[in-house]
Amino acid sequence: MATSNLELDYEFLPYLKVYKNGHVERLLGIDAIPPGIDSQFGVSSKDISNIVPNSEVYVRIYLPINCKNKTLPLVIYFHGGGFCMFTPSSSLYHNYLNTLVSESRVIAISVHYRRPPEHPVHVAYEDSWQVLQWVFAHCNGDGPEPWVNAHANFTRVFLTGDSAGANIAHNMAMNVGSVDPELMVDILGVALIHPYFWGSDPIGSEGLYPDKKAGVDRMWSFVCPSNPDNDDPRVNPIAKGAPGLMSLGCRRVLICVAEKDILKDRGRAYYEALGQSGWMGVVEIHETQGEDHVFHLHDLDSQKSKDLMKNLAHFFNRERTHFL
Repeated sequence: MATSNLELDYEFLPYLKVYKNGHVERLLGIDAIPPGIDSQFGVSSKDISNIVPNSEVYVRIYLPINCKNKTLPLVIYFHGGGFCMFTPSSSLYHNYLNTLVSESRVIAISVHYRRPPEHPVHVAYEDSWQVLQWVFAHCNGDGPEPWVNAHANFTRVFLTGDSAGANIAHNMAMNVGSVDPELMVDILGVALIHPYFWGSDPIGSEGLYPDKKAGVDRMWSFVCPSNPDNDDPRVNPIAKGAPGLMSLGCRRVLICVAEKDILKDRGRAYYEALGQSGWMGVVEIHETQGEDHVFHLHDLDSQKSKDLMKNLAHFFNRERTHFL
């Protein structure tokens, strides 16, 4: 839609502009790459819609071309972008998922959820939960999607994502831990890459970066106007009164942080709180020195990005005898 003649209502820079007629102009992640065969990485992809009726929710499924009749670890990926930017078809995420699937030898399902400001953030969580139900409906090999039926190993299911997507992955794991185990597929692990967690009171080095802090401070109130408190347990899982992390519904957690990322202290605090919560799983943390938030998405060929990818591949494939 042309915006030259529209009257601006408000801006949430550098992410988007909202006009008085309700039109939302996103400023990042608006390019789109169609699914298909990536011969460089040896990965096929396709989109599946109509998972949540009458909505824009869809998934993009990625599968190594030469997996033949093998079953592979199943990685469910939630993209970042402050809840309000990007989709699985954005080049930033499509290229990353192709690389992840090629390097890790997994089948991956990249989730697109409805986004603020058109939809408050609780809709993103609800959409993501419904997608999980759709995925889990394939656990007996009789779901609607043949690739998932044939190639997903439902004894090795992982949730992962970056930034806001890592926040969604955490909240989905908390949901899994709160329902009847007989109604759910077991989640083996969760990998949180530069997770978006926050809080009302600064911790660690956050106060040293007032400009960065101001930007993060206003994020939750923008995406969740009904409860703009930065100590909402969905964004601050270790806040006073938040549900205990001991109910996290998985057996392994990998937390990845970056030295220059203002969110790193929240990732470390989550790591420490989870380890002390009574949760019966194994948690580990990896810090990349000299890098900032989601650096790996913007330079897949750097050595530090490759090192992070190797850590993820090892996390997804640990205890397997070999890669294909």
